[in-house]
Amino acid sequence: MSSDPSNPAPPQAQTCTPTLPGFTCGLDATLRVVAGKWKPLILYFLAQGGPTRYGELRRAVRDVSDKMLIQQLKELEADGLVKRTDYKEVPPRVDYSLTPLGVSLAQALAPLCAWGEENMAEVTRVFAQREALSVARL
Repeated sequence: MSSDPSNPAPPQAQTCTPTLPGFTCGLDATLRVVAGKWKPLILYFLAQGGPTRYGELRRAVRDVSDKMLIQQLKELEADGLVKRTDYKEVPPRVDYSLTPLGVSLAQALAPLCAWGEENMAEVTRVFAQREALSVARL
């Protein structure tokens, strides 16, 4: 370790020891829970307020198909992150909310959201550059 205060040592890397079969570390477990394009967005929008009706969620998570949204919601429910409440009414009324586990995960994702907002212009530029290179190669 460096004792020079002007050149502090990098933070200690946490060692990841498997705690469950199949997981390399906590990050591996987290990424498996939020794997996919839509789950982090679903968690984000559910964290914005109280219970959310399916239609509201469908409008918020743009470009997702009904089939994919339903599948992702079922997986999040099975993983204990989302609670589905069916009011057993006609016409059907169902809403979705985060469980305490889902709230804690949504809070953990908040810094990623902030990073995206802070760096959106640069990310947009990089993606546009990547797309232009891809088109040029054709």
